[in-house]
Amino acid sequence: MLEAFQSYISRHRLAEAGDRILLAVSGGLDSMVMLDLFVQAGYTVGVAHANFQLRGAESERDEAFVRQRCQALGIVCYGQHFNTKNYAEVNHLSTQMAARELRYTWFNELLEQEKYHWLATAHQRDDNMETVLMRWIKGGGLDQLTGIPMRNGKIIRPLLFASRHEILAYANARQITWVEDATNHTDNYQRNYVRHKIMPHILEINPSAGVTFESGLEKMRGSYEMMQRGLGQLRDSITRQEGNHLFIDKTLLSMLDNPAFVCYEWLRPWGFDLDRCQQMVSSLQGTSGSQFFSDTHLAVVDREAIIVSPREEWSHEILLEEGQDKAALGPWKLTVKRSADTRLNRDANSAVVDADRVKFPLVWRKWRSGDFFVPLGLGHRKKVSDFLIDEKVSRNRKNVVTVLESAGSIVWVVGFRVDDRYKVTSETRSVLVFEAIDLK
Repeated sequence: MLEAFQSYISRHRLAEAGDRILLAVSGGLDSMVMLDLFVQAGYTVGVAHANFQLRGAESERDEAFVRQRCQALGIVCYGQHFNTKNYAEVNHLSTQMAARELRYTWFNELLEQEKYHWLATAHQRDDNMETVLMRWIKGGGLDQLTGIPMRNGKIIRPLLFASRHEILAYANARQITWVEDATNHTDNYQRNYVRHKIMPHILEINPSAGVTFESGLEKMRGSYEMMQRGLGQLRDSITRQEGNHLFIDKTLLSMLDNPAFVCYEWLRPWGFDLDRCQQMVSSLQGTSGSQFFSDTHLAVVDREAIIVSPREEWSHEILLEEGQDKAALGPWKLTVKRSADTRLNRDANSAVVDADRVKFPLVWRKWRSGDFFVPLGLGHRKKVSDFLIDEKVSRNRKNVVTVLESAGSIVWVVGFRVDDRYKVTSETRSVLVFEAIDLK
């Protein structure tokens, strides 16, 4: 297996002999075999072990095991503890996605700080099959069905040539020890269900499924690369770039056989899904001005082109003069009306405030670091940033949170909470009713 490992790295140019390689090692079978192979091959390596503090004593056991093995080999071992559950809750992520974000952020920091050329992970051929099956079941696009890439930026995956059975045989022959994650033996996680329930049936139908699957993936990768080159040439002919703005010619786009799919492939990296792109294309023959939002970008169907721009560029402020009944800012539309009805049966995207306490003109803008307000019912000042954390607002959504300001103080964190100083009381004579609509 060592020869196959070295051949795979050489054939695909994953690393050179003098490269410094950081190994992501959990202590499990695959990563311990990867560590042994790199050591046997003579590479200069370091080990990174992430402790996600999710499995109690098992997590501590795994970390101690990896550190002891590195010490025996004379290899530097970097360890990091993460409060994974809290991170997942604050950022509205699954535990698995939170752990992934945390470890790869840390890995990238280590690569830069410690001057490693590559990060190696221990994904193997069976992982690749499971990943593709899971993506296919969830409706993944062609880009997701080409499998785990052997190289992605500075990440290399030198075990993709080997099956789990081959890795186990090598470990036994070399008398390599490893730790077992008890959760791997349950079906609580989707991957484990695919591994334990679906994969055995596939291997019953075709015992060589791993090899034929990899062959099929190679063909699919080639087809996908050809398609991307064609889309790139097409993009050059019907779009133009001006600074951060992409202009897609409406007439030429409409002439294509499948304009929504083409649009999706171009705009997918910016978070636009196929449904949004279909709506966009359907609006080409209508009145110009339709807007479509992703978490990071805005697409406007103008007279002659679809104009796609980063959402961050709507950093300007809007002034609302007294008597003005509507305004627009980024993905938001705001309506304003005065009323004698002081009832508070409003939803989160509405705010009812004491009209006499508000001084015009109002400023409507994105929230900024350092902003303070007095959340209704709290009774004391709080940073908007802390308030959004307490409300468990995701990072993407934080990018589009706005505030309404009167004479330098916040009246309303739009879509969340009115400031206590502007609340309706028994002495209130008239109110201002604000309603915000997210156009996304």
